[in-house]
Amino acid sequence: MDVADLQHALDEVFDHALIYHAYTDYMRDYEMIIYVSADPRSGIAPVHLRYLFRYCVEAYARTAILPEQWRESLDDRLLADPKTHDLEGYLWGARCQWLYPGAEIIPDSARAEEWAEALGIDFHEVRFGTNDGHNTTLVFSDLQVTELSAGYAPFVVKDDTSAT
Repeated sequence: MDVADLQHALDEVFDHALIYHAYTDYMRDYEMIIYVSADPRSGIAPVHLRYLFRYCVEAYARTAILPEQWRESLDDRLLADPKTHDLEGYLWGARCQWLYPGAEIIPDSARAEEWAEALGIDFHEVRFGTNDGHNTTLVFSDLQVTELSAGYAPFVVKDDTSAT
């Protein structure tokens, strides 16, 4: 993937809501599900986008929440809808992280260069900053962006009830 195209794709989701991120169920690629919205007066309908980081060889996530905030945020009631309580602490129940300050391509990444030499294809390293939640760094080769239809589930629940 061309670096300019990658940067453009990353700029498109700056300051939008990251609502899910993890390796896919087949464990090779990493996905981020991002809710992109505009001012309702614009008439632009919100969409869910799937950012699929293909051939993701490294994924590192670290909390962006300070230890003092964590200490105040251990109560499980903070996992629930914010309308159900008036607790202090980080509200896990918000169920999203804002991509702010956003994504940064790491130029001349030693990690990306090492993987490119080993596999013979281009790799990129990108650091995603959020205003809370987690900061994530990925090393991957390609990015595919698709709009999701209603009902998308990032994993398939397999029915094991037939096993005895």
